[in-house]
Amino acid sequence: MEIPVLQDILHTNKEMAAEIADLLKEKRVYMINLMSSPGSGKTTLVDKLIGKLKDRYRIAVIEGDIKTTKDAERLVKHGIPVIQIETERFGGDCHLESSWIRQCLDQFDLESLDLVIIENVGNLVCPSEFQLGADERVVVLSVTEGEDKPAKYPLAFNTSQTLILNKIDLLPHLEYSMQELEANLKRVNPAMEAYRVSATKGDGIEKLAAHLAARIDAKKTQ
Repeated sequence: MEIPVLQDILHTNKEMAAEIADLLKEKRVYMINLMSSPGSGKTTLVDKLIGKLKDRYRIAVIEGDIKTTKDAERLVKHGIPVIQIETERFGGDCHLESSWIRQCLDQFDLESLDLVIIENVGNLVCPSEFQLGADERVVVLSVTEGEDKPAKYPLAFNTSQTLILNKIDLLPHLEYSMQELEANLKRVNPAMEAYRVSATKGDGIEKLAAHLAARIDAKKTQ
């Protein structure tokens, strides 16, 4: 009796992610995938980054949430293309999939874009398992979440290139060990580049914007 062996259930998602990466390379558009727990400050961070970059670059945003368009509504004030994905329509999934991202990209005029920002569904588990074809995977971690998250959720951190440590303005009010966080990051992903910011106060945003600008410019010259 022959026993069938199931293929990788993420195979189709990976294939589409590869197609997206090829498309973005052809159009020379840089795309980042922002992942975090709920309440880390992703949307405020995206808002501030758009404010810093929109005079120099053409930006679009894909917002992922299980329900509501509140985050997308906060960003349309910038006069940029914003598409909301409500995963409740697909069963309430706690992540975005590459086929949904492709549908969004097909609605954008990629010839008129330099940067696409994906704000993934708030979750440190599921989104890290799904490739989206992004140039850069970014984890946003707020100091209020503690120092142990890289150790508890290693996949999110060891498959990402960049960490944004947010809400650093709250450090004086917390018992927080930066040394412990750095040790956990070193064990999980020693090559990870880290930025300390306060999205609400604006601290560190300029440096983070420069990081993105360098990568956008580099892709334009590929």
